[in-house]
Amino acid sequence: MMFLSRLAGLFSRDMGIDLGTANTLVCLVGEGIVLSEPSVVAVKRGTSEVLAIGSMAKEMLGKTPGSIQTIRPMRDGVITDFEITRAMLEYFIHKVHGGRRLVSPRVVIAVPSGITQVEKQAVIDSARRAGARRVFLIEEPKAAGIGVGMPIMEPIGNMIVDIGGGTTEVAVISLGDLVTRQSVRVAGDDFDAAIVNYMKRTYNLLIGERTAEAIKIEIGSAAPLEKELTRVVKGRDLIAGMPRQTTITSEEVREALSEPIQVIIDAIKRCLETTEPELSADLIDRGMVLAGGGALLRGVDRVIAKETGLTVRIAEDPLTAVARGTGAVLEELDFVKRSLDGSDEE
Repeated sequence: MMFLSRLAGLFSRDMGIDLGTANTLVCLVGEGIVLSEPSVVAVKRGTSEVLAIGSMAKEMLGKTPGSIQTIRPMRDGVITDFEITRAMLEYFIHKVHGGRRLVSPRVVIAVPSGITQVEKQAVIDSARRAGARRVFLIEEPKAAGIGVGMPIMEPIGNMIVDIGGGTTEVAVISLGDLVTRQSVRVAGDDFDAAIVNYMKRTYNLLIGERTAEAIKIEIGSAAPLEKELTRVVKGRDLIAGMPRQTTITSEEVREALSEPIQVIIDAIKRCLETTEPELSADLIDRGMVLAGGGALLRGVDRVIAKETGLTVRIAEDPLTAVARGTGAVLEELDFVKRSLDGSDEE
């Protein structure tokens, strides 16, 4: 058995994985991001028979007949459906390897800093059952810090805010580890949910997840815009039960998003309040960096800067920061693996 595992390893390419609530990204050493797909699986209802995974499954969200169910097996950054997560990981691993079945890569997976040991073990077990030879875990804020090019190994305060799909990770990093951190299960998905609730409350209009996400991307903002935007929104009237459309403004969307954004700002403030004075002094000069899909919300950097008094910079390609960080760790894996959570190699 050990021989077969090592033989499979010869034909495998080690990979870094950002196993996100909204999207899963895979990074290979020397190649960068090679896969970015929604963390969505479509199954035959009442069974574990997988019908579609990733982009194809996301297209089905909110549009499936009774015989098909779309599942997002990651919620708030943790696994909620073990078997579906395993199937999804197996699909992505084999897709990166060109569909070859005899693969057994070493894998570095980024996980939220606030998850429990049981939740960590669920990630490890899912990846191993999906075909990984060995699994290492790295905390998402550390991976994001590496991915955006922060000098995290130096005795300097580096502040990262990673606004993902299920969690927002806030951390100050120095000498290669998290000095202070906050992990809140409020992020991009909560932005979408806030828009859904606003449309129900204000317009008696029921819209789906995909529509809410489109509204967020097209006219959403955290701060006033130079030119406010409008968008036609289509859904189902909650009173008449008939299809209906209405027009909403970016000011309304901003109002809807204000509550989850404030939760994130409060987490940032709590992290700053527990930071050592010498590191706080570094942050005055260095500020903080925003990563994750939530960093792309218009004006979120300006709102955070106003609330904290610090310089706020949005990372280059913030969506891929965590995945790029796992890829960088892969390059030095033999040197850093003792500092990572991981499974025993067989």
